[in-house]
Amino acid sequence: MSAVRLLVLGVVRRQQPTHGYAVRRELLSWRAETWTNVKPGSIYHALKQLTAEGKLETAGTEASAEGPGRTLFTVTEAGEAEFRVLMDLALVSVDMEELGAAIAFMDALPRAHILAKLREQQRNSAAVRDALTAMIPEFPGRHEPPHATDLLELWTGVFANLAGWTGGLIARLEAGEYRTTD
Repeated sequence: MSAVRLLVLGVVRRQQPTHGYAVRRELLSWRAETWTNVKPGSIYHALKQLTAEGKLETAGTEASAEGPGRTLFTVTEAGEAEFRVLMDLALVSVDMEELGAAIAFMDALPRAHILAKLREQQRNSAAVRDALTAMIPEFPGRHEPPHATDLLELWTGVFANLAGWTGGLIARLEAGEYRTTD
């Protein structure tokens, strides 16, 4: 799954009709480049690809004082369905970019749905942590470099932290923090 794809769909969905520069400006205001691989070129590529796939459609042109008019985009029904699928995948993902993109738009879903997906994500993180922990006694073996144990311990800590962080987010959502669709 592409975090950039989810981010672009989400911003267009939130601001529609909107143009590519506004999407870029919004993501820059979130400092998304620090927690994702989103780059200006990837934003415009995603807009073009999503439009070609029928997930976005053009809704005219907005005049611009800085140059040619800007094409406005809106999300189609297929784009809304894609957004929902990507949100569900990202909310259960242990990939930081994907999860971060989903957290940015979790207000687009009902609270109970978000909680169910985050509990699944927490279980996924704990399962990765447990699998890595179980591997540590086997390292270093005859063929592994001596630093393999350190790497396993690093990643075990990352996934333990992710599971704990997710637990905190679940608690905040259960306490009524954050706006959701319901």
